[in-house]
Amino acid sequence: MKEIFFAGGILMWPILLCSLIVLAVTCERYWTLNLSKIAPKGLLAQVWAWIKSNQMDAAKLRELKQSSSLGYILAAGLSNSKHGRDVMKDSIEEAANQVVHELERFVGLLSMIANIAPLLGLLGTVFGMIEVFMAIEMQGNGNTMVLAGGIKVALYTTAFGLMVAIPATISHRFFQRRIDSIVVTMEEEAIKLVDALHTERQVDVKLV
Repeated sequence: MKEIFFAGGILMWPILLCSLIVLAVTCERYWTLNLSKIAPKGLLAQVWAWIKSNQMDAAKLRELKQSSSLGYILAAGLSNSKHGRDVMKDSIEEAANQVVHELERFVGLLSMIANIAPLLGLLGTVFGMIEVFMAIEMQGNGNTMVLAGGIKVALYTTAFGLMVAIPATISHRFFQRRIDSIVVTMEEEAIKLVDALHTERQVDVKLV
């Protein structure tokens, strides 16, 4: 493998860098995008218990805001709950936009690498093929085994580029779906809080 890497030429190095970035981002996002940390179960029930017992003060609001991403969104809504349903919803949406932006951090990088890595591999192959044809032009057809070997070496970068791009694409789609699922969960919890505060409808905020 080491010999193949060095035979691929200088463009193997940026492809290697891309692979390391994909690995780092995948590990970091897998650790970060944990639903139990972002939207803990029972948080809404705890918030509702504070509200019903008149314990929701500035300290509790600060604690809620710092507890998790969902807590940050709920705190934003509670801070403006006295100004009416529409203002509360706008505050929640603004906070949610900030949270989603944070959740999507580095995920776009996976998509970019998934597009760039095959192009780097193709570029390396083009350079390799140019060298092969230059050798043919200068030396004639020569030994077909040598020619086949040169073409094989030229294809190394394309192979490595695809080996990086495929996992990057899979990781990007996996994390995008996980983010979408987390966002839906947080939206549902936030809507429950808005409805509980501004409608007379019975809202289920029990700990599950």
